[in-house]
Amino acid sequence: MSAYYYQETNGHNGMAYQQQQQQQSYGGGGYPQQNSVDDYMVPEEEWEREAVLDPAWERQQKKTFTAWCNSHLRKVGTAIENIDEDFQNGLKLMLLLEVISNEQLVKPDRGRMRFHKIANVNKALDFIMSKGVKLMVGAEEIVDGNLKMTLGMIWTIILRFAIQDISVEEMSAKEGLLLWCQRKTAPYKNVNVQNFHTSFKDGLAFCALIHRHRPDLLDYNKLTKDDPLTNLNLAFDIAEKHLDIPKMLDAEDMVNTVRPDEKSVMTYVSAYYHAFAGVYKAEQAASRICKVLSINQENEQMMAEYERLASDLLEWIKQKRPWLENRATDNTLSGTQAKLGDFRDYCRSQKPPKLSQKAKLEIDFNTLQTRLRLSNRPAFTPTEGKLIANIVDAWKGLELAEKGFEDWLLRELRRLERLDHLAKKFQHKCDIHEEWSQGKTDLLQSSDFKKCSLNDLRALSRKHLAFESDLAAHQDRVEQIAAIAQELNVLGYDQITSVNQRCQKICNEWDVLGDLTHKRRVALTEAERIVERIDSLFLEYAKKAAPYLNWLDGAREDLVDMFFIHTLDEICGLMEAHNQFKATLGEAGAEYKNIIRLVNDARQTCLDHGLELTPNPYTNIQPDEITTKWNEVQTLVPQRDQDLQTEYLKQQQNERFRLQFAQKANVVGPWIERQHEHLQQLTIQVVGTLEQHQKKLETMETNVVQYRPHIDELEKYNQQIQECMIFENRHTPYTMEVIRVAWEQLNTQLTRQIAEIKNQIYTLEKKGISEEQMNDFRAAFAHFDKSRSRRLDPKEFRSCLIACGYNIREDRQGDVDFQRIMANVDPTQTGFVTFELFLDFMTRECSEEDSVDQLTLAFKTLSGDKPYITAEILQRELPPDQAEWCMRRMKSYAGVDSVAGAYDYKTFSSALYGESDL
Repeated sequence: MSAYYYQETNGHNGMAYQQQQQQQSYGGGGYPQQNSVDDYMVPEEEWEREAVLDPAWERQQKKTFTAWCNSHLRKVGTAIENIDEDFQNGLKLMLLLEVISNEQLVKPDRGRMRFHKIANVNKALDFIMSKGVKLMVGAEEIVDGNLKMTLGMIWTIILRFAIQDISVEEMSAKEGLLLWCQRKTAPYKNVNVQNFHTSFKDGLAFCALIHRHRPDLLDYNKLTKDDPLTNLNLAFDIAEKHLDIPKMLDAEDMVNTVRPDEKSVMTYVSAYYHAFAGVYKAEQAASRICKVLSINQENEQMMAEYERLASDLLEWIKQKRPWLENRATDNTLSGTQAKLGDFRDYCRSQKPPKLSQKAKLEIDFNTLQTRLRLSNRPAFTPTEGKLIANIVDAWKGLELAEKGFEDWLLRELRRLERLDHLAKKFQHKCDIHEEWSQGKTDLLQSSDFKKCSLNDLRALSRKHLAFESDLAAHQDRVEQIAAIAQELNVLGYDQITSVNQRCQKICNEWDVLGDLTHKRRVALTEAERIVERIDSLFLEYAKKAAPYLNWLDGAREDLVDMFFIHTLDEICGLMEAHNQFKATLGEAGAEYKNIIRLVNDARQTCLDHGLELTPNPYTNIQPDEITTKWNEVQTLVPQRDQDLQTEYLKQQQNERFRLQFAQKANVVGPWIERQHEHLQQLTIQVVGTLEQHQKKLETMETNVVQYRPHIDELEKYNQQIQECMIFENRHTPYTMEVIRVAWEQLNTQLTRQIAEIKNQIYTLEKKGISEEQMNDFRAAFAHFDKSRSRRLDPKEFRSCLIACGYNIREDRQGDVDFQRIMANVDPTQTGFVTFELFLDFMTRECSEEDSVDQLTLAFKTLSGDKPYITAEILQRELPPDQAEWCMRRMKSYAGVDSVAGAYDYKTFSSALYGESDL
């Protein structure tokens, strides 16, 4: 009684383990019954050397082991026919071991004597034992042609060199091979692999393994369990023809044997495993390459989209800036109002889509940079002038231009409205003055007093005195005309030339009137030494009529004067002044009666004395003129009442518009401020998972979008206010511009925050970081971010790293270590670490990433360990679009061993991780 077993060393942990294999007895129809299907590896102390092997099993093992040996020996151009005879001299046994181990054995003895054969067999057995296998078979038994011991030795070789290396989920060789078969055949009907004998009798298991890996070789659905012989022959023929696996089993033996030999089946199945292992490695390599190429293709698409959007937005800003900076106007009220309408259309229709485009650019840029960091690619640098900072600066310049343009438009509207009012007022006062001054120069230059009688002369003297009073009364009107002309000059009235000419003409005429009045007064004074008789009645009339007529002219002028007001208080003030004027009408009426009484008294005196009533020598003012103007004043008073009441109703409507806008603004403004505060709280503190936090932000975004009708309603109220030329609103601190800017900032910040959370979720998925780790990172950062500015200074960042478990000592070496970390986290030396940089650093520290070496190894696997790869391999192993993408970018291989169509995958892999513009 004797036994053999082998012992080997685990290469992973250096610990020895022992597996003992029972060479089961060959007596009584086969090997002894084992305790379980896996006990073939369990050692027994001895087996019966002299026991007889079951003929069916012996035939199966002999054929299987012979075919297995020949599958390796044919690689060196030889084969065996009789397994128990051809290994007797040890030469082919040593050759077999060299082929399967890929190692050189010691030189064999070439003699033909028995001791030469024993020496060669011992060399082979020593080599087997050097591989960690302990044999209990002697060289003499092999030399003597002991079939049982020879088959046992070959089985030991198969276990060590063909089956032992099979590893699935750290199971033993047989368990791993069995689990591999079970997993590969699980989807196939009528296949249930539980062992290596009866489970393979019907041949379906072999066909399922072939179809799983090479479905093009057979149609599994056409196979039936009722025809095992056909199934087995089909599997054996296909394996031999297409998979280079020799026929190690006989179909008739498998069908006719109650329990096929387990070792023969295991040997044959292990050949399937090794044949398909290369396919799996190629699939893995192709999958890795596809993954890397897909990431780069997506990144290139995002880069191109960013460049296109950035160019489009910058070009739009470039086109709009000159229009917003243009201060040219036709200097008309209607033209400026049209410009204001165009600007409102720009703010409502043209700018919002571009603001969304700007936000999308920032989000896409941050997302792209995050993807590049997570895939270990260099950061994306846009072309010159298209950085996010350039876009932000251009947008700020656009908004400043908008603000300046709107302010200029409003100022221009006020100026033009004021100009229009002053121009009409100027023309009105000039018309009144020119009407009054018409003929005065000729009158003052007249020498009629030289031909008058004493009474006429006295009358002329008094008439001139009345004229001087009238002249003094008109001094204020002339000064007003000059003041209005000066203001029109200051405000830049477009027809200022004609205004200045008319004003200068009036002033010149006024100076002439003053000089002529002075000269005539001197002349009349000289004549008064002669004139002594004065008609007191006409004189009194003249004294009263002139001031009264001047008062009537002033009253008429005030009653038809246009008013320019903006508030309800101003119109109330005008109405109060008008009421005060109406209170003086009683005294004016009495004065009117008194003046008319003087005329009537003079007429009555003439009638009483039978005299003819001569024209009043002291004044040209006729009673009819006074009566007409008095009646006109009485007619204008109710018209003025109606005009003031109309303006009062207009100002009441404007006040309602102010209140309407203020009430809505006082609701919308605080709501937006609360949303800003809520968003700030959500930004500072994340409660729950990132997905829950994203859902909160998206819910808030939905609420903001649903609140948009309130903004549109407020825009409508603001349009009413601007159309009514309402420039101030004391009922609210909010203006439409303030609310519009706050609304745009809320939308932008909310969109940016959602994108940031998505990037964090993407980081979790890409880096394999757990939610708990992410929350720990965020909590640590927030603890040291006392100012809530989402950035840490170096001192705070060092404390945060220590809190996260980094051992940074408080000495010079600790300072050096921290400066190295700081240079990695803050390469641009801004002096601060943002949350995004902190998160990127922590995720890099806690995860594994793709590398150039991994990608190079994948290409090396596909190429069969060659330093180049051909177009045929790329097109066979990769999807068509990615294979074409690689061939466009790969350089031709220039090595001495190059072949036609060879590509250099090493430089391609290095460039893929070294440049972002691939």
